[in-house]
Amino acid sequence: MSIHSVTLLIEAMLLKSKSLEEIGRFKDAALECKTIIDIVESAWPHGIPEGIGDDSKLKEMFHKALELFPKLWMQAGFLEEAIAAYRRALMKPWDLGFSRWASLQKDLAVALLYGGAELSLPPHLQQLWGYAVPTSNIEEAILLLLILMRKVTFQEISWDPEIMNHLIYGFSLTGQFEVLAGHVEQILPGIYDRVERWYVLALCYHAAGLDDDALNVVRKALSYSEKKHKPHLPSVILGAKLCCKRPLHAWEGAKYAMKANEISQNQKHFLGVTNHLLGVCYGNCARLSVSDSQRLKLQNESLKTLQHAANIEKNDSEVVYSLARESTMQRNLHIALENATKYLDMVAGSSVRGWKLLALIVSAEQNLREAEAIVDLAMYESGAMDQLEFLRLKALLQVAQEQPKNAIETYKNLLAMVKAWKELQKWSLSSEVKAVKDLEMEAWLDLASLYTKLGSWNDSYVCLDKAKTFELFSPKCWHSKGKLLEAQSKQQEALIALLVSLSIEPDYVPSMVSMAAILRTRGGKSLATARSLLMNALRLEPTNHEAWMNLGFISKAEGSLHQAADCFQAAYELRQSTPVQNFV
Repeated sequence: MSIHSVTLLIEAMLLKSKSLEEIGRFKDAALECKTIIDIVESAWPHGIPEGIGDDSKLKEMFHKALELFPKLWMQAGFLEEAIAAYRRALMKPWDLGFSRWASLQKDLAVALLYGGAELSLPPHLQQLWGYAVPTSNIEEAILLLLILMRKVTFQEISWDPEIMNHLIYGFSLTGQFEVLAGHVEQILPGIYDRVERWYVLALCYHAAGLDDDALNVVRKALSYSEKKHKPHLPSVILGAKLCCKRPLHAWEGAKYAMKANEISQNQKHFLGVTNHLLGVCYGNCARLSVSDSQRLKLQNESLKTLQHAANIEKNDSEVVYSLARESTMQRNLHIALENATKYLDMVAGSSVRGWKLLALIVSAEQNLREAEAIVDLAMYESGAMDQLEFLRLKALLQVAQEQPKNAIETYKNLLAMVKAWKELQKWSLSSEVKAVKDLEMEAWLDLASLYTKLGSWNDSYVCLDKAKTFELFSPKCWHSKGKLLEAQSKQQEALIALLVSLSIEPDYVPSMVSMAAILRTRGGKSLATARSLLMNALRLEPTNHEAWMNLGFISKAEGSLHQAADCFQAAYELRQSTPVQNFV
């Protein structure tokens, strides 16, 4: 047959396929399209020959069939056939042109990302990818989208915001937010508004766990928007949220939250969000405050602002959680318990941190058996990763109930689960790896402390050495070593270990208190140093009952019996509301 005859035949078949599509017979239309592609592919097995020009009607009909074929399978509900059709269209050099090629690549990436089925690459297509063979549909979709982004960079195709949206979704599924941030930085100027681009970049860094980098980007965005007299509300809110998570930036966070409050005066939802963030920041500011009067004022403002946010956003569980947490930090345990229970009801018991907070509140009320029962219940509601954290909390509760054998067994189970998790996880999010690493170190330190109390020095040293393999220069490790040496009556060596701990982190309160406890036993001039350490510790952590207790002993040794009685009373009351693990 002549080229003209073949062209007419293919055009007729294409019209038939489109007609079948119009009447809803998508499968028959797809099969008709497949026949067209089979005919052309049998004639041109290596792609379109060089002699065929752009004005060829045959080539145009064939290109339309290639575009229509996978779409018909999608409309018919055959995802596997649609993906195979897309891959087939992109496999050979059909001279599609940049625009059509990009459209097919994007559609294939969308099908792979959102299709919900895992369809591995056939062997002959794996060879085309070379060394970068994707191991999953998500990886293949991301690679296709990255190719499209590269074409945008070289201006081979025009900018399509959907490509970036799909790429963000793909990277969010894999947790590779830092890589995504790199691609956001590579976007050509003028595509995004400068502040909007910095905002997206900050979100990427925040999702990757790089909150310091995210905060720096937000500062840059806000500085630029202020110069233009156009405050960018999402960036201001993100800045406040980032500062909420980092207590040292609490005052900066409060400033951002107040600015967001001013911008969003007529928008009820944003008022709820900004008051929520402002309340959390006030609470963090209170814990940084040196002045007692300022601390009390900020604590009251924190609860007042959070309650105002809860009144605006009545169905926002996050506000209720923050209210419960702040009440807990201020030792208003009755109110905290009510809000923690309310929060769990609002989220239908599906929050790990909600269960943990509830268990800590109950343990602060000294209902240790009930707290352990809550932990056991929470473990059934949580996944494998969260169970590790609950196991540690359960062990701490068993130690508090003077059940060392049960606690040791629980720690053994925890460490066995961590070992199994490491062996099974071929890849994981960096945040998960760090969380497990930190949890394992904490477990070894807990065991070292437990063996120290039991007088089993060798076991304690073994556990301490295990903990040091994770982070040698950790204030917690050196503090544990100091406590172990103190228990062995090696006070000078203990002081050196505690001094190392404070040299690593000067504001590490447990080491301050432990060093003061050793110094006060020496009496004489050491009492002044011990008092200074304890006053500094109480400035950082006013609810530390051990610091108040040691301050009472120092006051007693100095002859200030009335002051000593007040310190002992404060220590007793705080001890009665101290949880087995810090709330923070």
